[in-house]
Amino acid sequence: MTAKPDPMVSADGSAAQDGGSSTEPVAREIPIINKRGLHARASAKFVQMVERFNAEVWVTRGGETVGGTSIMGLMMLSAGIGTSVVVSAVGPQAQEAVDALTELLGTRFGEEE
Repeated sequence: MTAKPDPMVSADGSAAQDGGSSTEPVAREIPIINKRGLHARASAKFVQMVERFNAEVWVTRGGETVGGTSIMGLMMLSAGIGTSVVVSAVGPQAQEAVDALTELLGTRFGEEE
């Protein structure tokens, strides 16, 4: 896994500022509620959703951060039911991406359980 810098924090640890443009970072903690967590199929759906937006997305769990377009990275987070992940995004469609991913996880990736 490749750790990406937190888009919400600058190199010196202070909150990131970008002059108020439409590319301000967005982050949200999202619970994992589907029975199998971020397994292969769920991770693939996550990546497909990320690729619809003009935004860079990262997912963090337990201090590990992976790119939102890495199925293997998402699976390596071992995010099972009852855990939470922090989804962070930056770019012109960061808010839309985080909102769509929140909905995807909230609907259990379209799975029955």
